[in-house]
Amino acid sequence: MKGPEATKIQTLFSDISKSYDTANDAITFGMARSWRKKLVKWSEAKPEHKILDIATGTGDLAFDFFNFTDQKAEVIGIDFCQPMLDIADDKAKVKGTKIKFTWGDATDLKFGNESFDIVSISYGIRNVEHFEKAIQEMFRVLKPGGRLMILETGSKDSGILSPFINIYSNYLMPIVGGLISGKKDAYKYLGDSSALFPSGKNLTDRIMAAAKFKTAEYKKILGGASFIYKITKP
Repeated sequence: MKGPEATKIQTLFSDISKSYDTANDAITFGMARSWRKKLVKWSEAKPEHKILDIATGTGDLAFDFFNFTDQKAEVIGIDFCQPMLDIADDKAKVKGTKIKFTWGDATDLKFGNESFDIVSISYGIRNVEHFEKAIQEMFRVLKPGGRLMILETGSKDSGILSPFINIYSNYLMPIVGGLISGKKDAYKYLGDSSALFPSGKNLTDRIMAAAKFKTAEYKKILGGASFIYKITKP
């Protein structure tokens, strides 16, 4: 499954980095915060775990993992958009946390085999240029029994709600995101990609075809506006 060109995604997120958190809250009516917490709880993260958050952006999911584990887990956040990482670093300094944020590419992870108990990616997998390669890298760095946790849009396969979610993604998201960021085209891409990306069983089938995971589960959020996935390594 070929995704968008990597350099275009880097430029897009660099352009909207300063307004990203504000726009994300507005677009999801603040609900993305609770969705991330649901993902973290379902992951069964523990204080002794080592956790990698890919496409960490401004770091919100990484912070949620860190706080859920009583600020004891080793959490690393990577992204290939430096302006987003700069914001994550600033947040970490304000919060006084020891999360490590560093530049990284989902398709070429600079970590050893079986290094992490949990690997996560939130609203990022649809923006990866080489989907299968990224999934294989996530599988490689997970320990046996480790979990890949994904939070992603689901408008394409959301059943009877699909038309309404698509209208929101295609029309309202670019307007709201554009007003806040001044970058309507960026949010048009994000809306379009949300409408086209597979979800539910269609996505888990592609993940299981890309790497030899043991099980793949998912939960719908808000009738399928988004999905949380738990993919377990043997």
